[in-house]
Amino acid sequence: MANFSIKARLKSIKDALTGISHLIRGEHNAWIHLVATTLVISLGAYFSVSPMEWIALVLAISIVWLAEGLNTAIEVLADAVSTEQNALIAQAKDVAAGAVLLTAFGAAVIGALVFYPYF
Repeated sequence: MANFSIKARLKSIKDALTGISHLIRGEHNAWIHLVATTLVISLGAYFSVSPMEWIALVLAISIVWLAEGLNTAIEVLADAVSTEQNALIAQAKDVAAGAVLLTAFGAAVIGALVFYPYF
């Protein structure tokens, strides 16, 4: 194992930020998540939601972004492995996309539960 290095940690952060940039610039669904994230944070600030409500909202947002990032990574890796039609690769992509859909639906439910009393 290599010794701890501030320079290596900073490079790791730079690489992660590059990945986030690729995700946001290259994935249309990430744009939808970015708009939803901005809307939820704005509504939370506007309504001064409670700390527990913020926890629920931040967790929901984070899980959706996690799912979208992993889905994109799976798609990129699958495309690197083979550009030919492959039923198993297609299934893996569909399952990953389904996971994003499920997390987005769950986040929408959390958002509705948090914001309903304010409307």
